[in-house]
Amino acid sequence: MKLGIVIFPSKKIQDFANSYRKRYDPNYSLIPPHLTLKPAFEASEEEIKHLTATLDKISNHYKPFQIKSTKISSFKPVNNVIYLKIETSEELNELHKVINEKISEEVLEYAFVPHITVGQKLSNDEHSDVYGSLSLNQFNYEGTVDRFHLLYQLENGSWTVYETFRLGRD
Repeated sequence: MKLGIVIFPSKKIQDFANSYRKRYDPNYSLIPPHLTLKPAFEASEEEIKHLTATLDKISNHYKPFQIKSTKISSFKPVNNVIYLKIETSEELNELHKVINEKISEEVLEYAFVPHITVGQKLSNDEHSDVYGSLSLNQFNYEGTVDRFHLLYQLENGSWTVYETFRLGRD
C-alpha cells in the first residue's frame, strides 16, 4: 500500500492554496493542500500496524506549534513547482526529522523545504507568468499544527486519511 505523512493546514491557508491549485495543480482533486512530512512510500498491512504505533509514540512527544507563511516561492530550475513557503521552525524540523528516521532508513531525495504546493507541472512560460503575479502579493498566514495524518492512496490515485495523530496528548 502506498502511504504518506502530512500536515493539513488551517482552512484559511487551504482556501488560499486551493484558489490557485484548482487552476495550476493537476493533483488538486487527488489531495487537499498539505505540508509533506514523509513523501510517498510503500508498506504492507503488517508494517502499517508497527508504523501507526511508532507514529502514535512520536505524536505524544510533541506539543502543538505554530506555522507561518508570508511569501510564495518556487523550486525552479529543479522543477516548475510554485508553493506557499512555510517558515522553518525547530518544532517542524524536528518532527520531520524524527518521523523520517523512525519510519525508514532511506535517504530522502530532497532536503526538507516546508511548503504547500499551489502549482506544479507548469510550462516554463506559465510558471513565469503565475510566479510573477503571485510573488507580488502580500499575505500573512498563521496556523496551529496540533496533528498530523497518515494517508493512503486509493486505486484512482486520490489520497485519504488512514489515521490521525494528535500532538502532545501526554
